[in-house]
Amino acid sequence: MGIVDTVAGFWSAVRMEFAAALLTAVRSSRRVLLTGPEGPDGDSIGACLALQRVFAALAPEVHVDVAGDPGFRYAWMAGASAMVADADVGQYDGVVVLDGDRTRLAPSVLRAFVSAGWTGLIDHHRSSGTDGYTLPWLDAAAESTCVMVRRLLGHWGVALDRAYAEALYTGIIYDTGAFRYSNTRAGTHTIAAELLAHGIEHWKICERVLMDRRLSGLRLQARVCETSRGLAGGRVLVGVCTRAAMAELGAEDQDVDGIVDALQHVQGVELAALLVERKEGRCKVSLRSRGGADVAALAQRLSVHGGGHAKAAGATLAMSIAEAVERVEAALVAELLG
Repeated sequence: MGIVDTVAGFWSAVRMEFAAALLTAVRSSRRVLLTGPEGPDGDSIGACLALQRVFAALAPEVHVDVAGDPGFRYAWMAGASAMVADADVGQYDGVVVLDGDRTRLAPSVLRAFVSAGWTGLIDHHRSSGTDGYTLPWLDAAAESTCVMVRRLLGHWGVALDRAYAEALYTGIIYDTGAFRYSNTRAGTHTIAAELLAHGIEHWKICERVLMDRRLSGLRLQARVCETSRGLAGGRVLVGVCTRAAMAELGAEDQDVDGIVDALQHVQGVELAALLVERKEGRCKVSLRSRGGADVAALAQRLSVHGGGHAKAAGATLAMSIAEAVERVEAALVAELLG
């Protein structure tokens, strides 16, 4: 076993019955889908790709797909080029949702989930629920879903290699902000050290996942920051990204990633929000907190399908961007000023 096994309580955090039941369900299937929320982030993609490799080794007769678009940030990862676009998802015997519950799935993926014979959940967001899954594993104490997948590998006796290490490290640095966020603990660094021992170029992974931007994305961030609106004496900052602005600047959905963090780190800001206009009259809201406000609870008040972490959360609102801005601004100010 690796150094990670020295972390107190590491194996006890794995629900042994879940690990056994999940592998049995996969082995009894012909086709299985691994998926994250619509517009998956680094933790979701890393966890899905790592678990796909596990099943290729432990259940080679089963066809396992990963749904979603890796975008330019994750296209370099082993297995990313074979990911299935959400719109092309078909029928599967089993569907496992990683790093986000079923309420955040793309419509076509949700249809596959509903029609599957069995469903699974592997997630660490305390706002997620376990109802509606055949095989749920929710560990709100975990730093990331990739940490949970690492525990599964250990339970199943799967040896780490460089590809596993790259996928898992991607998710860990994404959800800890390269170990800057408060969910980082001593054990997080122990797991990271184990992954680094497999020769991964950790600095390149950090650059690709957390720092790289396309020029169109840089221009979009400048536009959002320029038009952002400060409230409550500058303690709240709200940015808006419209479809028109994205079309004008040649930007895509993947260029939005990271903009809300730029808003969050403006001096004096305690609560930041980014509203992104989506198709079909929807609006995605990303929330960040640097103070005592719990934005996961705030996201759930904005939408029954909202949630996330106490310091980073989000929701999708079925309304116009103008209506969403008004609602979110009022909620942020009320949260801060009571």
